[in-house]
Amino acid sequence: MPRDVPHEEPPRELPEPPGLRRLRRLVTLLTATLIVGMATIVVLLFIRLTSAPQAPELPTAIALPAGERAGAVTFGSDWLAVVTVDEAGQERIRVLDRTSGAERGMVEIGRRQ
Repeated sequence: MPRDVPHEEPPRELPEPPGLRRLRRLVTLLTATLIVGMATIVVLLFIRLTSAPQAPELPTAIALPAGERAGAVTFGSDWLAVVTVDEAGQERIRVLDRTSGAERGMVEIGRRQ
């Protein structure tokens, strides 16, 4: 005697709720934005790190007063500053024109007490 087994219907696919569809699209959009952003960062880092730094333009010669030696140099837009020390230990900051090397100003640095 065959036994009657209730026949199960295949499960019906329910329509996707509108909120879930919207959430899936937002997640996809966020993923695409993340990929584009990371690619942009990698490209910009590559461009920045592989470009050769530009050396500053210097005058052909810098004439310092007799007995002074340069201790440090810093660059401005159209000038450069040279920290000099004389034989007595007095420090000065000499501001020079970047193209000609002519002195534009000088500041004496006080000694430490």
